[in-house]
Amino acid sequence: MTEWTVVVIGGGYAGIHAVKALWKQYGAHAEGRKLRLLLLDPNPYHLRKVLLFKPAVGADKITVPWKQILPEAAEHVQGKARHVHADEKVLEYEDTEGNSVRLAYDTLVVAVGSVARETESGLGGISLTGMESAVRIREAWGYNMQTARVENNAEERRRLLTAAVAGAGITGIETASELAYAMREEAARQGLNPEEIRVHLLNAQDRLFQEGPMKASRKLEEELAKCGVSVHHRCKAVREEKGNLMLSSGEALPVGLTVWTLGLVPNPAIRSFGLPVTKDGRLIVDECYRVKDARGVYAIGDCAFIVDPDNGEAARMTCKEAIPQAQRLGKIIAADRNGSQAPRHKQVMDGFTIGLGPGRGMTWTRKWGLDIIISGSLSYKIKRFVWDYASMLKS
Repeated sequence: MTEWTVVVIGGGYAGIHAVKALWKQYGAHAEGRKLRLLLLDPNPYHLRKVLLFKPAVGADKITVPWKQILPEAAEHVQGKARHVHADEKVLEYEDTEGNSVRLAYDTLVVAVGSVARETESGLGGISLTGMESAVRIREAWGYNMQTARVENNAEERRRLLTAAVAGAGITGIETASELAYAMREEAARQGLNPEEIRVHLLNAQDRLFQEGPMKASRKLEEELAKCGVSVHHRCKAVREEKGNLMLSSGEALPVGLTVWTLGLVPNPAIRSFGLPVTKDGRLIVDECYRVKDARGVYAIGDCAFIVDPDNGEAARMTCKEAIPQAQRLGKIIAADRNGSQAPRHKQVMDGFTIGLGPGRGMTWTRKWGLDIIISGSLSYKIKRFVWDYASMLKS
């Protein structure tokens, strides 16, 4: 029996759900051909990227073994995609030893996602971009705590017990909330006054949560205040130097630590693939996720520029958008193979759930023309379910 080789590049949320959708669509066989399903990813595990703030505040594990996620017959190939030879239907990748390997495919799914935006060098602080930086953040505020215990100068102690999060997107909000909770808990353990902990969230916009209505923004700010987070609107961080965070207003905020959370950019590796991209580096696809001028190649998730054919709006770079895309992709590929009409991209329902530290959250959705807001422990349960579902820890 001949093989049908499907390669999925990227083991983030879009990638693992694409593998699941294809396996669900075809099982071991597809139209008389044995399905060979491979996932190419540089990590030996699935990284739960939306939880990067967890190792910044504690010892929570945010990696999942591939065998716990992938169908038993699917293969994980550890390596970094380098180039797609679309005319030959060959993927070139670099293995763990630095060797260049050519892998022939019949169908290719690109789901390499996005990366956290880095700050320019020399601006101080730590950008929350990966596991290593998250651990550095935890070590930095932990060291500040220990130093504060023996510091006799009250002003210096306050500085050491103060942290700032620069960038107030959802990652920044969740990071600030978790940081405030963890620092207060640690302060109590070390005999410090938890009320001395200060966490500042710097927001360049005039309100939080631009994706939702004003009343959701106000509710979110109220909940953050309960967590111990002070929000500064229309305020940008410029640089951290000598224990002060310099602000765009010209003021200086004394801090022991600055964490930069400046949003996402498309994975820069995409530009080397040899496939058509937009100016900002996302792959150009049609309403069925087919990559332009590349037969048998599809792209979904943060790395793809996907436009709703009905309203002309581009999909956001969120896992809640990527997962339905992956689920739809299985049906699209099946339709393309048998010559039937493929389903088109469809925008997801408006709605977000934001974690605000252990046991707290805020959920907003719009339904029947109404804004529905849920907060507290119920919202946090929703958020935990979403986190687990995204990593296929709940079916």
